[in-house]
Amino acid sequence: MQHRPQWIFAEQAAELVFSGATVASAGFVGVGHAEAVTRALEQRFLATDSPRDLRLIYSAGQGDRGARGVNHFGHPGMTTRIIGGHWRSAPKLAKLATDNLAQAWNLPQGVITHLYRAIAAKTPGVITRIGLNTFVDPTHDGGKLNACTVDDLVERIDIDGQPWLRYKPMPIHFALIRATCADALGNLSCEHEPFHHELLAISQAARNSGGKVIAQVKKRVDQHAHPHLVKVPGILVDYIVEVAPDDIEHHMTFGEAMNLDYVSAAPIGVEPDVSRLIALPAALEASDPADAASQRLAIQRRAALELVRQHPSVVNLGVGMPAGVGAIAHAAGVDQYTLTVEAGPIGGTPADGLSFGASRFPQAVVDEPAQFDFYDGGGIDLAMLGMAQFDWQGNVNVSLFGQGNHRLLAGVGGFINITQSSRSLVFLGSFMNRGRSKLLPRVEHLSFNGRYALEQGTQVRYITDLAVFDLVLHQGEPRLRLIEVAPHANLERDVLPHCGPELLRA
Repeated sequence: MQHRPQWIFAEQAAELVFSGATVASAGFVGVGHAEAVTRALEQRFLATDSPRDLRLIYSAGQGDRGARGVNHFGHPGMTTRIIGGHWRSAPKLAKLATDNLAQAWNLPQGVITHLYRAIAAKTPGVITRIGLNTFVDPTHDGGKLNACTVDDLVERIDIDGQPWLRYKPMPIHFALIRATCADALGNLSCEHEPFHHELLAISQAARNSGGKVIAQVKKRVDQHAHPHLVKVPGILVDYIVEVAPDDIEHHMTFGEAMNLDYVSAAPIGVEPDVSRLIALPAALEASDPADAASQRLAIQRRAALELVRQHPSVVNLGVGMPAGVGAIAHAAGVDQYTLTVEAGPIGGTPADGLSFGASRFPQAVVDEPAQFDFYDGGGIDLAMLGMAQFDWQGNVNVSLFGQGNHRLLAGVGGFINITQSSRSLVFLGSFMNRGRSKLLPRVEHLSFNGRYALEQGTQVRYITDLAVFDLVLHQGEPRLRLIEVAPHANLERDVLPHCGPELLRA
C-alpha cells in the first residue's frame, strides 16, 4: 500500500509526543522552525503537565531571544535533557541549563547536522577532528554545561596515531520540521523557505529510528511541478500540519513575513540594493569613537579591507557585526569573492538579526550537512566571526560567560566548525564592554584554541575599534602581536594596560 501521511491540526500533533521522547527540532533562528507545532506542545504541557522529561536536540539556534522557537520547550519538568548547537536565541532553555534543571550539552552545529545522517545510516556516530582542544573535547568539558550533566556524548579516540573525536548517536522519536508545500503523498517542497538546512537528514534519522516525522506547511498542492523541487520525500513524512499562508507562525523568518529576494536570483545586469540589509551613512568614516554604532562601523570597515588584502574566493561571515561586512564591502565595490552561510546559501548578501541564515539573491542553496562537509574539509578561504572575549594567548570565547545569576549561555553554533577549518580567520569585536576590556589574561570558556590554530597553519587576526592584533608563535608559545592602533586611541592609556607583558609589537 502506498504511504500517505495524515493531515492533522497542531494540537493533535502535540498530543502525539509522549513523555521521555527524544525530539529533534529543525530550524535556523526562525527559518524552518515548526512554530505552530512547538507552540501547541508548550500549551499542552502548561495545561496538562504533559509531556514531561523530553530530550531535545537541535543544531542551529532557534528562537528570537524571547518566547518563540525552542523557547517553547523551556519549562522545568517539560525538558530535562538538551543537546543544542546554539543557545543565545533560546534564553528559556539556557535558564534550565544554568539553573541545573536540565542536563545540557553544547556541541558544534555542523557536528549535530552530521549526527542526524549518522543516526539515519546507523553508523557509530560522527568521527571528526572538529572540537579538538576546545571545551567540547573530553580533555576539557566534553561539551557539558552544568553539574547535573554527567553522561559522555563525546569521546576522544586514536586513529593512526592522531586524535579524533567521536560524537555518539541516539534514536530520534519525533522530528519536527517545516516546509512550504506538501502534496497528497507528503512530498515536501521549500520554495518559500530561504534554505532547506537539515530537513532531509533529520527526517531520515527519525524514520530509521522508528520515530515519526511531523511537518508544518502553509499550502497543500495536488502535485509538485517538478520532482527536483521536493526536498523531503513523502515516504519519510507521517503527519502534516497545515497553517494559513499568512499565519505569523509560518512567516519566512522571525524578522520578516516574506522577502522573495531570499529565494530569487539577482536580476541579470542589475546590482543588488544592499541598503535594505544595512543602512550605510553617506560618509563611512566613524565620526564618534564613543558611539557604539560608529565603533561598529569602524570595525566593519577595517574588516572589509581584509577582503582586499587577502583576495579570498570563498568567505563566511558570522552573525552580528561580521554579517554587515559584506554589504559595506559591496558598497565600496569590493565583491570579487563568494559569500556563504552555514545554513546553505551560496552567494548573495547574507541577512542579519532575526533573518540571519538567509542570503539575498543567492546563487545556489545546498543543504546544511553538505555545507558543513565543504566547510570542515577546508573550503573556506576567509571567515569573519565575532568575539565576546579573547586572551593573551589568542584564545576566544563566544559560548559561556559569567558566574551564578550573571551566567550567560550563548553557545557556539557553527563557530567551532568554521574556526577549525578555515584557512584564514578574522575576529571582530569592540575592545571594551561596559568599561571592561574584552582582552583578558584567560578566557572564561575555550571556544577557540589559539595554539591549536597556529599548529594547523591558520592565519588569525583580531580587529577591534582601538587596535588590531595578529596571532603568532613566538619561542614556541602563541602570542598576540600588535600591528595597528586606531588614530583616536592612545596606546599607553587605552591598549597596553590590558595586553599583558607577553604582547609583541610590530
